[in-house]
Amino acid sequence: MKRFLKALILLPVAILVVLFAVANRAPVTVSFDPFSRPAPVLSTTLPLFGVIFAAVMLGVLIGGVASWLAQSKHRRLERRYRREARRLRDERERLRAHPGSTQVPALASEPSRL
Repeated sequence: MKRFLKALILLPVAILVVLFAVANRAPVTVSFDPFSRPAPVLSTTLPLFGVIFAAVMLGVLIGGVASWLAQSKHRRLERRYRREARRLRDERERLRAHPGSTQVPALASEPSRL
C-alpha cells in the first residue's frame, strides 16, 4: 500500500518535471561576470531547465546544511541525555546487585556539560 501511494504521488511529479524540461529546452547564457556584458569571461550556455534544476538542487543543498547546523544543539543534548541514561542504568544495576547493603559502591561522577 505504501509503495502504491508513493507511486501515486511521484509519478505525476515525474511527468511534470519531464514536461517542464521538454518545454524549456531553449539555451540561455549564464554569466558570472557582471562587468563585461557583451563578452563575459565566466559564462556558459545551458538549457533553461538545466539552470532551474541546478538552482533547485543548490537550494536544497544549502537548506540541508543550514538545517543540519541548526540542529547541532539538539544532537549535543541527545548525546548528553544518552550518557546520563547509561549512567543511571549502571547505577540501577549496581543497586540491584547489592539489595540489602547500606554501602553502595561509589559511582564515578561525570561532570555535567551542556
